[in-house]
Order: sequence, then structure tokens, then C-alpha cells
Amino acid sequence: MDNRFATALVIGSVLSLLSVIYLSAALGTVSWYHYFTSPVLANVSETAANEFLNELEKANEKAYTDALYHCNGSLGLWQQCITFSQQHYDTDVHSLTDLSSNLRCVSLSFSDQFLEKYSQPGNHNTEVDLIRTYLWRCQFLLPLVALGLIFVGAIIGLAGCVCRSLYPALVTGALHLLAGVCTLGAVLCFASGMYMLQKSLPPPPGVRGEYGWSFCLACVSSPLQIMAGALFLWASRASRKEYSLMKAYRVA
Repeated sequence: MDNRFATALVIGSVLSLLSVIYLSAALGTVSWYHYFTSPVLANVSETAANEFLNELEKANEKAYTDALYHCNGSLGLWQQCITFSQQHYDTDVHSLTDLSSNLRCVSLSFSDQFLEKYSQPGNHNTEVDLIRTYLWRCQFLLPLVALGLIFVGAIIGLAGCVCRSLYPALVTGALHLLAGVCTLGAVLCFASGMYMLQKSLPPPPGVRGEYGWSFCLACVSSPLQIMAGALFLWASRASRKEYSLMKAYRVA
């Protein structure tokens, strides 16, 4: 095997491994989107936090979205969290003081991901918002599909190494390109879903939202997968072309 092709395969494999680590970390964390609430609005008791958990279990989108707005909420693909403070009345200064900040999270089940979204969040008497519903479903399905494609591509690539052939790298590269498209689609679905939710249910004044590091990891993972796929495709096609030229030269 030519050193150029071996180098391309090694670099492609490293990029593929990094993309899997980044995407897996993004899937398992809750830092896709954060709400930063002003101290005036963030005065939430533990009772209100428990009500948030109950509303989330009831799938009341408006209620738990309001709680995310008022409680420095964090969103992930499989979790939603709020932060509330335990307060104590200080008799010396005659005011409430924060003792500690507690984080409460709720994990979303597989069935929760397929719940329908409505044109007016939380109002089940309104029409189903098909766009938001399918954006929500795609944002968690597409990363799983991407990881599955990379896993299958890795098995095919290992089989090619055992057979000492670069031809399977062509399939591995194509699967990585598809995985990159799926990851990019998941990022776009999440961003579009958040935009449409905030358009239907605007955050109150004093609440600021921004994307977190988990979202950034997913954004970085997509180009890594595409670059890895391009290297695999180049190594396979260039090796095949060089082999054909060498074979033609020997025949001549």
C-alpha cells in the first residue's frame, strides 16, 4: 500500500473516532441550549421545582417551558434541567439569602420523544404542529442514525484491512458522508425547533437564551465525519486507479 493512502486512512480513522466521541458526548449531555434568567425571575422554590417535574411528566409543554424560562433551564436531546435556590430568612439583615443552588433534571423516555407538538404549546385543543413535531423527532433520531452508519462503516473498514484491500474504504467513506449529513440535519432540526418554539411562546423580559457546548460538539462532529468520508473515498478511488494503471502497464 502506498504511504499516501495509508496516511489518508489513518487521518480519516482519527477524524472518525473524534466525531464519534464528540457526537456521543453531545447526545448524553444537557447543554444543547441554556436559558439565563435574571435574579428577579429566578426566585423559585423547591415546591415550584417539583411542579415542573410533574408538568414535564404530564407533557404540558407550556408549563415546563415557562419553568425553563424562570429557572435557568437547560435542554438536551434526552434531558431537561432547571436550577432553583434554597433560601433562608436571615434575621440579622431581615432578608432572604440563598443557601445553595440545586439542579433538577428529568430524563425523556423514547415515547416522550414521539409526543405531538401543538400550534399553541400546551393547548391540546389546537391543531397539531406537524413541522415542530417532526423536527423534534428528527433531532434525536438523526444522531442515532449517524452513529449507526459510522459503526457499520468501521466494521466494513476493518474487514477491508483483514483482506488487505482498499475497496471497502469506498463504502466506509460513503457511510461517513451520510453520517455527516444526518448529524448536520439533527443540528438544523434542533435550531429550527427552538426558533419555532420561542416564536410560539416568547421568553419573558429578562430571560436570555443561547446554545451550549453540547450543541457546538454536534456542529463540529458533522464536518469531521464529512472530512473522514472524503479521505476514505479518495484513498479507495486513487488506489484503484493506480492499480489499474499498473496492471495496464504490465500487460503492455
